[in-house]
Amino acid sequence: MNRYVAAVIGFAVAFAICAGAAASDAPFGPWGYDLSALDRSVKPGDDFFGYANGAWRARTEIPADRSNWGMHAALAERVMVQLRAIMEDAGKADPNTIQGKVGAYYAAFMDEGRIEQLGAAPLKPSLDAIRGAGSREALTALMGRANADFYGSLFSVFVQQDAKDPAHYVIGLSQSGLGMPDRDYYLQDSFAAKKAAYQVYVAKILALEGWPEPEKNAAAIVALETKIADASWTRVQERDVVATYNAMSLAELKAMAPGFDWGAFFKAADLGAPGKIVVVEKTAIPKLAAIYAAADLDTLKAWMAFNVADNAAVYLPKAFTDASFEFRSHALTGATEQRPRWKRAVHTVSGGDILFGQRSEIYGALIWATGDLYAAKHFPAAVRAKANAQMETLRDALRSRIEKLTWMSPQTKAKALEKVKTLRMFIGSGVDKRDYSHLAITRDDLFGNAQRIGEFEWARLAARPGKEVDRDEWAESPQTVNDYEDPVMNIVAFPAAYLQAPFFDASADPAVNYGAAGLMAHELTHAFDDQGRQFDAQGRIADWWTPDDAKVFNERIKALGAQYNAFEVLPGVHVNGDLTMGENIADLGGLLIAYDAYHTALGGKPAPVLDGLTGDQRFFLGWAQVWRYKIRDDAARNRIVSDPHSPAGARTEIPLQNIDAWYGAFNVKPGDKLYRAPKDRVKIW
Repeated sequence: MNRYVAAVIGFAVAFAICAGAAASDAPFGPWGYDLSALDRSVKPGDDFFGYANGAWRARTEIPADRSNWGMHAALAERVMVQLRAIMEDAGKADPNTIQGKVGAYYAAFMDEGRIEQLGAAPLKPSLDAIRGAGSREALTALMGRANADFYGSLFSVFVQQDAKDPAHYVIGLSQSGLGMPDRDYYLQDSFAAKKAAYQVYVAKILALEGWPEPEKNAAAIVALETKIADASWTRVQERDVVATYNAMSLAELKAMAPGFDWGAFFKAADLGAPGKIVVVEKTAIPKLAAIYAAADLDTLKAWMAFNVADNAAVYLPKAFTDASFEFRSHALTGATEQRPRWKRAVHTVSGGDILFGQRSEIYGALIWATGDLYAAKHFPAAVRAKANAQMETLRDALRSRIEKLTWMSPQTKAKALEKVKTLRMFIGSGVDKRDYSHLAITRDDLFGNAQRIGEFEWARLAARPGKEVDRDEWAESPQTVNDYEDPVMNIVAFPAAYLQAPFFDASADPAVNYGAAGLMAHELTHAFDDQGRQFDAQGRIADWWTPDDAKVFNERIKALGAQYNAFEVLPGVHVNGDLTMGENIADLGGLLIAYDAYHTALGGKPAPVLDGLTGDQRFFLGWAQVWRYKIRDDAARNRIVSDPHSPAGARTEIPLQNIDAWYGAFNVKPGDKLYRAPKDRVKIW
């Protein structure tokens, strides 16, 4: 997965899937909007999120096994149920077929008796290797295997499309090494309780795997990771497209970051002697190498031992999974119950969370085999055709908006229009080109299955550096409830599972469907957000803007960022407008594009009034409907520091405050809490 795509989808928090909560969700009504969700006691101009979704929020409880709940989750639940049926049915197939391997992996996860019988024994080879490492150099080689096994590493090595040579793959190197969601968890006093809980968790995992002096080693591990956090870049720094592209040779990397055996690291990663490496956090990597060189060897071994069990916890007995849940789900996000095992099984076989594609890049090899089965059964050709048609209307609307821009010069505008023209749209599903014939999956070896899948997928990726890019490859599977934009590929993609109500429903009232399509147009706008605008029509990092145009753009997004910075999520906790800038630009631009497309679709005819609501009112309610959402406080704090997406309330209201048509639709006047004077409304795309 390209790191710029990962920046968009990799930090999203997975939502819940719970039958009890789904039962409380009203249907979307005869024309695509759930009127029972409205709180008509709320004035739209004072609290549009509350007006559109207040009654739904009042009657809906977050499931005990989840940190949040919303419309994405309601759809994801339906997908999970569908996948469960597919996987159980696959268990009846020939075990040598792709379908049979999907079924066997699911069955292995569901065989709790076998997992408990094996206990911690599957960890023994890895722990023995760590114990037997007599030097930092030996541990370095184990870190190099992190992509193909459960080992941890202070450095993340990956293979992606080269952002300055998009026709070829290149090796990337980034900071890693933290066991909590973000560096802030180690460095900010507001997360002190979470840091303490993490140390308890580390000690518990070490004790379960029989590592000596668990409490003492846990304290040393957390102290080590605190140093790593202090040296690491912030997520805002990592959004800088230019600063994060630092191409160098292996010799240059060794000179820049001594104290770490880079040759052994890349050799163990099956990458040989790299000819070109793109380093992301250039000033952090030398600091991390120095931390590694100075660290106590026994502490490094304990850290590695913890990482092996932490990374593999889902494949281990109940004692490990319960400990992982207690910290990662309960302490960090507020969930109070473990998910049912069948949902964890579906999650694992699919390679990660169905929602937003938050998954392991490596352990998800069977995600694509599962995706083929899902698309074949649940994605009709008619839906693909309708989605394609709607996306072309949105592309036309984007093209028209760029042509009419008054702040952009003709030179820059011509380049922007070229990018719109060459942008490709992936709908539903792609073609899985993996050959699974040599991948062994059995019904009685869950841990081994995961290891073999990791080795299988990493071998495929490790062979890519220097080779030509497969421009038809997707970053998300057909069963993912999400969509994405990839600036290096210059594509937008909409997986099959996502193309369902309330996000896409061609049979709904066009106003509601186009309002929801603000999220689809959102992906188009990512090609021109603060990161995407730095890539040209061929997907290269390139400066195709005039200096004056870039200056105006930056002034406008700065004003937009200030609006988000002022949004309070919890008392004293505000949105980080710099971290969420790309998503915020895309929300505003996407909604404007969808609004234009809706009015074009009306063909000059007036929209009907339905249930007392005008077409424009239904359009903006269609946008608000997709953001029905509740989240626990701990999860909200997590997302503020780690997620580049703004919270649902901000995503609902702040774009609308900058759109003139919303004021007219709901008669929003000066004095209303959400009113912004015309001069303060941000206009970008």
